[in-house]
Amino acid sequence: MVSAPSVLFVCVHNAGRSQMAAAFLTHLAGDRVQVRSAGTAPADTVNPVAVEVMREAGIDISARTPTVLTADTVESSDVVITMGCGETCPYFPAIRYLDWQLDDPAGADLAIVRRIRDDIEHRVRSLLTELGIPAGT
Repeated sequence: MVSAPSVLFVCVHNAGRSQMAAAFLTHLAGDRVQVRSAGTAPADTVNPVAVEVMREAGIDISARTPTVLTADTVESSDVVITMGCGETCPYFPAIRYLDWQLDDPAGADLAIVRRIRDDIEHRVRSLLTELGIPAGT
């Protein structure tokens, strides 16, 4: 039996983009993908505007907590998707990396964060297609 691929979303604070991406992938793929997110300099809490726009999409991320990125987390991932962490993200040659250029939702208003959310959902759905995993819901 083939194990589920492991996807890691990484941004600086692990409070907005990476949290939204991980939530969408978990929501759409269920247990067919192992999903994690982390940050190079995690915030204390998830961005409340990100929580609000995800709630609008029917996904609750209010209980999530930003997590620090470790080399072990990267090494145990099949795909690492970076979102603005640049040179601070560890790199391991045998791992597939994708860099999603997304605006940072920190300090942005609802309309901008909604646009970021929608862009992330579209990218997550495309990732599932690339992985050969049908999206649920």
